[in-house]
Amino acid sequence: MTMTTTPPPPPPVRPHALLVSTPFQGHINPLMRLGRRLAAKGVLVTFTTALRAAVRVEEDGDGHERAGFRFERLRGGGLWEPEDPRFSDAGGMARHVEAAGPAALKELIRREAEAGRPVTCVVTNAFVPWALRVAGEMGLPCGMLWIQSCALLSVYYHYVHSLAAFPEADDDASGRSLLAIPGFPDLAIDDLRPHLIYASDQDMWREMLFGDLGGIRERVSWVFVNTFDELEHEAVAALREHLPVIPVGPLIEPEIDGSSDEDDDGCIAWPDAQAPRSVVFVAFGSLVKTDDGETAEIAQALASTGRPFLWVMRDDNRAVLFQGTLDGLTAATLCDRGKLVPWCKQAHVLAHGGIGCFVTHCGWNSTTEGLAAGVPVVACPRWSDQSINAKFLVDVYRLGVRTPTPVTRETLHLSIEEVMSGPEAGAMRLRAASWKERARAALVDGGSSDHGVQAFADQIK
Repeated sequence: MTMTTTPPPPPPVRPHALLVSTPFQGHINPLMRLGRRLAAKGVLVTFTTALRAAVRVEEDGDGHERAGFRFERLRGGGLWEPEDPRFSDAGGMARHVEAAGPAALKELIRREAEAGRPVTCVVTNAFVPWALRVAGEMGLPCGMLWIQSCALLSVYYHYVHSLAAFPEADDDASGRSLLAIPGFPDLAIDDLRPHLIYASDQDMWREMLFGDLGGIRERVSWVFVNTFDELEHEAVAALREHLPVIPVGPLIEPEIDGSSDEDDDGCIAWPDAQAPRSVVFVAFGSLVKTDDGETAEIAQALASTGRPFLWVMRDDNRAVLFQGTLDGLTAATLCDRGKLVPWCKQAHVLAHGGIGCFVTHCGWNSTTEGLAAGVPVVACPRWSDQSINAKFLVDVYRLGVRTPTPVTRETLHLSIEEVMSGPEAGAMRLRAASWKERARAALVDGGSSDHGVQAFADQIK
């Protein structure tokens, strides 16, 4: 009698998450960091975006896998090449990628399957509704990473789905709280005006946001948020009544201690030479451009404090330093008192023990990086989510002060002094140190955010 043996089952297919980002640095960084955390959980991760010259993707090149993480530039379908000057216009870039991106993404998904790496699911960040449509057409489950606060996501969700009575844009707040949404403080009209809910119906970014959130319950199985439960517990719990929210933040680089073998233009070596907690760090993100008058006011304020400072200044802001408009303050004198750089690894700088104060526009990446580093803030919000972030930092967490914008030398000087040496400065530092510990605890094995990443990895396996 002939015995037959059953062939062994084929090895399980490794789960493969395809991450699709908008080509903005502030969107790329958190999604890449989520991807690396998924890769550490055994998920194969491919990250893609329509690469352009103005963004940095610190990988080994197209198709190279490192620790389960790969980068593939989104190409084909008529997409512009990275050096194309038309990428410099944000609106034109977004319209172009929305038109050409779908064909390029479909081709990338096909190539991955042909290479023996079939895509298991697609994860996008906001403002990529076309990628969600493509994934749905190809039968792939979708997740979305919301890179701003859970509070702001809740504001937009309640607006898009008419779950709260929002004031009209021209209402006079007169100091009254006008809007209450479960999970966070009442909001006045001045907190809400900078947001896309009051933009024109023809505004492209508003259209994309409504495209993301209008059908999110039908198209998205996982809503990742760059926050942690301890930071926004009430907002997360309230929004979970509507969406499958998974906190995965703060999405910062791991193991940052304020030192680096690859120092960026002296951004670490310079505060090394200063006293502990003595440096004023000024950075307004990659999109904020102050005009010449405000730049001069910031320079005068920093000089008037007599404190060492590190200022991340865009190249197109530097001309004012050499135009003789600084009321007797020369560029050489300013640079003697501090250091000016065009770019730095912000999280690394914030983690340095020499940093005593963070003058920030309060973008969410900067907000979470400041919290994770335990640095008190001078909040200078401009637009979008920055006003709400500043409200939480100053009024709820009590980690600093808010200065009016546009900045003046007098108000910024007083704000810096209040945070560095005012009567509440010590209490602010203690509260900031406490948030640093809670942020780090969320990321360790078994922490609240690590648990969310692990649960997702287990599900798609």
